[in-house]
Amino acid sequence: MNRMNAALAMTEEMTILTATIEIAGVEAVCDPLGALYLPGSRTLVVSDLHLEKGAAFARRGSMLPPYDTALTLQLLDMVIDRTRPARVISLGDSFHDRHGAAGLPDACDRQLRALMSGREWFWIAGNHDPDQPGDLDGHCVQELQFDGLRFRHEPSADREAAHGEIAGHLHPAARVVRRSKGVRRPCFATDGTRAILPSFGVMTGGLNLRHGAFDGLFDRKSLTAHLLGRERIYSVPFGRLIG
Repeated sequence: MNRMNAALAMTEEMTILTATIEIAGVEAVCDPLGALYLPGSRTLVVSDLHLEKGAAFARRGSMLPPYDTALTLQLLDMVIDRTRPARVISLGDSFHDRHGAAGLPDACDRQLRALMSGREWFWIAGNHDPDQPGDLDGHCVQELQFDGLRFRHEPSADREAAHGEIAGHLHPAARVVRRSKGVRRPCFATDGTRAILPSFGVMTGGLNLRHGAFDGLFDRKSLTAHLLGRERIYSVPFGRLIG
C-alpha cells in the first residue's frame, strides 16, 4: 500500500499504535501518519509537507491530480486532533516551491490557518521554500533549538555535532521481508542521538535507509527504522533491513 492509499485508508475510529523512543534523552512518540510528538513540551514535528506540489508541477507543464494539499492537510488535522500540541514545527519543504503559499486554494488556506490558530507555529526554511510562506503567520527560522534538541531541515554531516538533532529532507524509507515478501515503507530513522523524519506529504517519495546519502549519519549498531504501517509503527533494527 503506497503512502497516499495508506493515508486514505486511515480513519479516526482506528486504534492507532505509536512507538515511544528517546532522542538525546528526550521522550518522543512516532505516529503512523509520519509526525513526531514530544509530550514533555507538547510539540508536534512534521517534515516535508510539500504542499502544492501538484500545482508546482502543473506550472511546469506536468499535470498531476490537484488533491495532494487537501489530503496532506486532512492528515495533519487528524494528528493535531490526536495530540493537541501547544506548538507545531514544520521541518522545511513545507511548500514545494516559494510560490506555493500564495497559490493555496481558498479552502486549503482556511484549513491551514485554522490548524495554526491558538498555537505556536514554526516554519523551518527548506531547500524548496527558503522564505517566509506568503502571508501565513508563524515564525520562519533557519533552525530552532530548545529543550536540548535542535530542529533543522537538512541533517548535519558531522555526526558528533548532531547530538539531539531532529531533521528531515532525506525522506527515509526502509524495506523488510514480511510474509516472504519485500515491503517498503517510509520510516523514522534514529540511533537515539539524532532522528530523521519521514516526509509527511502524500505526494512524496522515499530514500532507502541503506542509500549512501545516510552514510555516516548514524551509529548503525544502534540505528532503528520505525516504519509507518496502516495503523501502527513497526520498529526494525537496521541490521534486519534489506536493500
